[in-house]
Amino acid sequence: MKVQKQIESTLQDALPIQWLNVENESHMHSVPENSETHFKVTVVSQAFETKRLIARHRMINSLLSEQLAGPVHALALHTYTPSEWQEKHGAVPASPNCLGGSKAEQA
Repeated sequence: MKVQKQIESTLQDALPIQWLNVENESHMHSVPENSETHFKVTVVSQAFETKRLIARHRMINSLLSEQLAGPVHALALHTYTPSEWQEKHGAVPASPNCLGGSKAEQA
């Protein structure tokens, strides 16, 4: 939970967040048990109001550069303005199952 808490804290300190969910999805991948390498991050913030999707992702990647340089291997980002979030009724796309590494052989 250490990396997940770092991600949450970093984003909360840097952005005016209306809603945040950081989900460790490492268990869905070919990594050792209790890994913190794959995350899905959903952020709703007014800071995204004037930014296109790529700029939002660059902003988050920049804020999380320390984690991305170290333990985090994959980061799925879902970034919304408050109005976009309301239009989606709080629905976030499901993550696909991993087929990499040893899981590809099982499929």
